[in-house]
Amino acid sequence: MTKIAIDLHYLPSLEFFAAIAEADELLVFSQDLYQRQSYLNRTRIRLANKVETLSVPIVGRRPKLPLDQVRIDYEQNWQAVHLRSIQSGYGKAPFFEFFFPYIQEILESEAESLWGLNLNLMTICLKLLRLPVKITAFSEGEIPLDLLDVRGLIVPGRPFSDRNFYQSIPYSQLFGLNFEPNLSILDLLFCTGPEAGKILRESIKKH
Repeated sequence: MTKIAIDLHYLPSLEFFAAIAEADELLVFSQDLYQRQSYLNRTRIRLANKVETLSVPIVGRRPKLPLDQVRIDYEQNWQAVHLRSIQSGYGKAPFFEFFFPYIQEILESEAESLWGLNLNLMTICLKLLRLPVKITAFSEGEIPLDLLDVRGLIVPGRPFSDRNFYQSIPYSQLFGLNFEPNLSILDLLFCTGPEAGKILRESIKKH
């Protein structure tokens, strides 16, 4: 049984899902500290003329807090911005109308913490990808020894090619002639639908 300890990213990248695609169980840690300059509150999607980074604003500039205590700043109208950007980028994608309502419902639900938002999004993404993976929230006690710990490894500052999780497998995207690898899982879901899980498994980097 493969157990993997992960960070809960916001609408994670293909690299993230390639890293966990063969896991039986995911361990998530609500008491890990929030890290700035991470994917905990940001994701990348493709628009007509560029790749756009969407960021979830949080309360406080540099909160050194456990993840489940990091509050989302709803005084900023970020949900409308994110939903509008996703619609602009993928509204004409083949499977947009099937999957978008699930994402919209979670973004509009106003989860209190970043942890709660990301956990809800992770749960629905695994369901849409048809990955039979169990998520276990781990708060205290001995961490199991028989697990692969990838926390803190998938970060914006280094290219995915430096790591051993993901290899780029092109699929049909909406814009441009050149394939843009390692975007948010939304790109793969909206563009390929039921083929997403298969493409994801093919994207696992061979060692």
